[in-house]
Amino acid sequence: MSIAITIAQPLDAPTIAKLVGDLLREIMTATKTQAFGFSFPETEARTRTWLEEGSYTVLLARDDERIVGFVALSECRALYAEGRFGIIPELYVCPDRRSQGVGGQLVAEAKRVACSKDWARLEVTTPPLPQFDRTLLFYERQGFSRSGGRKMKVDMR
Repeated sequence: MSIAITIAQPLDAPTIAKLVGDLLREIMTATKTQAFGFSFPETEARTRTWLEEGSYTVLLARDDERIVGFVALSECRALYAEGRFGIIPELYVCPDRRSQGVGGQLVAEAKRVACSKDWARLEVTTPPLPQFDRTLLFYERQGFSRSGGRKMKVDMR
């Protein structure tokens, strides 16, 4: 298996939007909650816009012409993080390609991008536990450490 990691271009927006939908459906099925709203056209348009303006970086895992996974990166700022840092809002590997090193390759490249942007750190929030304990263990194997707390949100629209 030869995986190539490439930087997504705006023309990749439909494929990324489809994979985001797959990710969200998988989370909602496992947790039995309607935690996310998803509109393919809106997600595709948002992805294209953010890639065009450079506010969102998406790395694609390609096996020949097939995209088998992706990781998204976005920049944040916080005093506790001592400046600019990156977050991984989404990482997804197609189920038939899991446990084959694809996710590890995506995270390794994400770390290189983070270093090139001089980010102080890279953060990720796992999907809900215990349903996604394997995801937590995956990130720990990639060098992430638990920092405590729980992800919380308040919807503003």
